[in-house]
Parts: sequence; C-alpha cells; structure tokens
Amino acid sequence: MKRVIFKTEHKIFRASFRKYLKDKLIPHYDQWEAAGVLPKEVWLEAGKHGWLCPTAEEKHGGAGGDFLYSVIIIEELYYHSLQGVFWPTHSDIIYPYIEKYAIEEQKERWLPKCITGESILAIAMTEPAVGSDLAQLSTTAVRNGDQYIVNGSKTFLSNGQLADLCVAAVRTSDTERPHDGISLLVIESDREGYRKGRKLEKIGLHAQDTSELFFDNCRVPASNLLGAEGSGFKYLMQNLQQERLVIAIGAFASAKGALDLTLEHVKERRAFGKTIGQFQNTRFSLAEIATKIQLAQSFLDDLIPRHMAGEDLVKEVSMAKYWMTDMQFEVADRCLQFFGGYGYMKEYPISRHFVDARVQRIYGGANEIMKELIARRLNI
Repeated sequence: MKRVIFKTEHKIFRASFRKYLKDKLIPHYDQWEAAGVLPKEVWLEAGKHGWLCPTAEEKHGGAGGDFLYSVIIIEELYYHSLQGVFWPTHSDIIYPYIEKYAIEEQKERWLPKCITGESILAIAMTEPAVGSDLAQLSTTAVRNGDQYIVNGSKTFLSNGQLADLCVAAVRTSDTERPHDGISLLVIESDREGYRKGRKLEKIGLHAQDTSELFFDNCRVPASNLLGAEGSGFKYLMQNLQQERLVIAIGAFASAKGALDLTLEHVKERRAFGKTIGQFQNTRFSLAEIATKIQLAQSFLDDLIPRHMAGEDLVKEVSMAKYWMTDMQFEVADRCLQFFGGYGYMKEYPISRHFVDARVQRIYGGANEIMKELIARRLNI
C-alpha cells in the first residue's frame, strides 16, 4: 500500500538515512550492545548529519523539517532492530519540552547543542516508589533565593549515563491537589549534587544506557525553571500525545522488520523436502501477521497528519500505543518461532526484535493505563 503521507523529499531523506544505518551503525551495533552504551561520538556524528532534532527551528541551528522526518528516523531504527539507539527519545520526546516551554534565552542556551549532539537529553519522571502515578512524585525543589535546592531520586532514566541535560519533574510546593505542585527543571549533569547511579542491566535494549539518578542538595538556578512553576504536570500531559505516538510508530516498524526477516528466512529454510514457507501453517500465520501490520500502518497514516495539524488525539494515540505494542510483541514472538533454535541466538536480529519489544508495553504509560484513558474518553 502506497504511503501518501510522504513526499519526494521525505523518500530521499529515508534512502539517505537507511544507507547511513547500513554503513555506520549496523556493523558496530553488537559492540555497543556488549558495552551497554552508544558512544558519544556516534551522537556527535548524528548531529553533523542532521539526524538529531530534525524538526528544530533554523534559528537554533536545526533543519526546520516537519514531523515526518522524525517518523522516518523512528521507523528505520526500529525496522532494522536498532531500538537501543535512543535518538527519537532525545529528539521527539524530550527536546519538544524545551522548544515549547522555554523562553528564548533558555532556548539559545540549550537547543543548539542538543541539535549537534553535544548535549544529550534525558527526562527524569519515574521514581523508585512511583510508577505511572506521577502526581505522587516526591523529589523536592525548594526555592532558596535565586536557586532551587533539589533532593530525591529517579530511576529508569533513558540516556542516563550519557545525559548532559536532564528535564526533571520535581515537587516545588505541597498543594491540596498534588498535580499542582509539580514543576519542570532543566538540570545540567555537571552540577554539584547531581549524581548518576548505576547503569541498570535490562533484558533488552542493551545498547541504550538506563540509569538511576540522585539529587543531593543539588543547587539549580531558578533561571532553569521550564515554563511556569506548578505547571509541570500539565506540560507532561500535553506532551504525552507525541510520546505515545512515537512509541506506536516504532512498534509498527519493528513488527514490519520482523516480518520481512521472516519472509526471507522461510523461503530459504527447508524441512521435509520443501521450504517451510510452503507449509500451510507458515503461510496462514504470516498472512495474519501481515494483515495486522497493514492495519497498524493505515491507522498511523491517519493519525500522523492529524497530530501534525494539532488535533487532540489522546484517545486515538492511547489506542495506537497499546494495540501496536501488543502487536509488536506478538509478531516478534511468532516470527522468532519460524527460526527455530537460531531465533534464540543473539547473532540473529530477530532475537533483538523479540527482547526489545517487551518494554514497549510498559514505558510511555503502561498499556493498562492506555485502556483506562480510552475508557475515560468513552465516558464510562
């Protein structure tokens, strides 16, 4: 099915980015998985080529592209089982907070280096005792003259070891409504009292550094406040639409990548005198998988332009996030089965599609939360 949302310039960009992945990333990805982190130099190279923050305004050093350029980067990374390259989190989930809520002085201070890869972004929301209920976070930021003194801890921090700038959700006041006491601070990682904890060992996404973070009387200038004090929860809710859409796009692309690997494999692997692709079970299973992927693509190609037009799509992106990440894991599981024992070997990309898919149903709001959000929009 032809994807009419992409124009000629987008297709040229996709071809260029795909070649870059095949030449520069895929040959080294196993090394980065073993190291548990993507080298800083890879981020800097991405910045030079324009792969970071493609929607950033030209006045800050960006290309000023539309969101479809981000969609292409997400799709290609996930399709090629490079999910541990967390450029989309940097570019399309965290960067928009600064671009949308920062004043011009802050933008000039922070954004150019985010675009070049000199400053890697992280967002600190989750706390050890708090999961999806962000209103209950306990990390405090107490105003002291022209500074905030920050104390508390965060966990599951994506890009946590490499991060130079962290957008942190903190409690700046105790209010009757817990949501109203939350603010966002941008905190530089070299500040005294900002302490990176251990790099967490995960079952998947091995090339991506996930960390704990501790604030011990960390002094942050009041000028690092993002937007208005007490509006942090509102800002988080407003930006979650794009975050969940990004996750859904990746889920679709990963499922498509897993299917294409499997289609190639079943045409070559033989059993009982014929290719396993000739068995009815194989044909029917892959027909079912292909149908689900096509449905996902059609849904996304409807949602993406509407999101770009500024529509409120909380219900729809919640549907996309939960259904497509469930589908992604199912597809990876079923496709891996056709590889037999080889599918369980790390050297086969299908194994990464499988292990990297599991977390998709958890972060960005667990899928159970997505169903609750959908139900609320159904007025039940």
